[in-house]
Amino acid sequence: MAAPKTQGAATQGEEDGDGNRGGTGGVSYEDSKDCILEPLSLPESPGGTTSLEGSPSVPCIFCEEHFLIDEQDKLLKHMIIEHKTVIADVKLVADFQRCVTPIMNVCCVPSVLWPLISTQHCYLYISYWRKRFTEQPITDFCSVIRINSTAPFEEQDNYFLLCDVLPEDRILREELQKQRLKEILEQQQQERNDNNFQGSCVFCNEEFLGNRSVLLNHMAREHTFNIGLPDNIVNCNEFLCTLQKKLDNLQCLYCEKTFRDKNTLKDHMRKKQHRRINPKNREYDRFYVINYLELGKSWEEVQLEDDRELLDHQEDDWSDWEGHPLSAVCLFCEKQAETIEKLCVHMEDAHEFDLLKIKSELGLNFYQQVKLVNFIRRQIHQCRCYGCHEKFKSKADLRTHMEEAKHTSLLPERQTWDQPQYYFPTYENDTLLCTLSDSESDLTAQEQNGSIAIISEDTSKLHALKQSSILNQLRLHESLKN
Repeated sequence: MAAPKTQGAATQGEEDGDGNRGGTGGVSYEDSKDCILEPLSLPESPGGTTSLEGSPSVPCIFCEEHFLIDEQDKLLKHMIIEHKTVIADVKLVADFQRCVTPIMNVCCVPSVLWPLISTQHCYLYISYWRKRFTEQPITDFCSVIRINSTAPFEEQDNYFLLCDVLPEDRILREELQKQRLKEILEQQQQERNDNNFQGSCVFCNEEFLGNRSVLLNHMAREHTFNIGLPDNIVNCNEFLCTLQKKLDNLQCLYCEKTFRDKNTLKDHMRKKQHRRINPKNREYDRFYVINYLELGKSWEEVQLEDDRELLDHQEDDWSDWEGHPLSAVCLFCEKQAETIEKLCVHMEDAHEFDLLKIKSELGLNFYQQVKLVNFIRRQIHQCRCYGCHEKFKSKADLRTHMEEAKHTSLLPERQTWDQPQYYFPTYENDTLLCTLSDSESDLTAQEQNGSIAIISEDTSKLHALKQSSILNQLRLHESLKN
């Protein structure tokens, strides 16, 4: 296999009309080794360009020099400096470090790639192109970038760009992405069904055994720390270790500022409502399944597409909207009714408690009705009869007593229930409170049914009617005033 020639000076320049780069000035070959054309990252442990004995390594595409699989940056730098070749968008190659890991089972390799990849020490992406470059010239696959094109020919140099503009490279990347998605979904399913999970809360250090959802739900419920639905998370143990490490380093999980002690950090996260992760930190992307769905798309891009699809299909016609009716519950039993009129009829027939009559006789406004209802609710909840103050073991015994003793309609003195404490509902979802209305603006049930008779005056004796009309009294009253 012939590697691209590396002799010549590499200089910076601009792209000419033929798609090549041109410019002036030059640097020596020794200085070109210090050029950085890809972002670098600090290694977690020191290592050389040659593999240690027994450590997994990957060869260069063009030569026999090997690099440790976790030294991706050194491999890329070597290919740029020594072989003038750049792999574009390395981050879009599905888990590049894993793509150079030996795959012992050839079945995981897409069938369309079998004829082109060696079954021995198969390294997927790197191995694929390593073999292809032995079969055809590199210029058949890579875009050529000519450096210093206006200089004399001996000073010109070519760089080669391998990117997914080439259909073959695009297909390879997509197949690797599908394989990774399959592995991620298998890992996710395994974690979903794992009931032997063991972990501790990163906030209170409480230990949890069983399914991972128990711990994640605990942090969301008790510490208002919501990292998403448990079913959407993968590699949960690593995720929790990452969060714990940041907190141990006294770093806020959202704004990522560092504080002097744990108490200061806790106060900051509580007051600033920073008990959440930073959505812009790409370090967390690998823990969410959504980031593995499509090649080169983050969760934000996938979510944006979903939102656009909803907007495209959104209809302005709400005429078919059917709201769920709210049911009010009886004060004494579990009976429910959709309207207060039906509920009042039930309470009057079954428990001899006429709420509308009590409201009318006592002249209760809206807030007094609320306090009366909340008072009765609390007494019934505590199994205590508000008529005789006797306490019972169950609500059924209380209901039997109140109906037999006729205590349902025996309300205590107003000062007993007309207290500020009964502004607060006994039950948060008490729909009956929403159906109450002010007596000054509300018609009684009798008025609503139209049972009040209206008798017209007899106009056959109009002269007598004028003499007896109340208008005569008003007119006489006005005359006396004047």
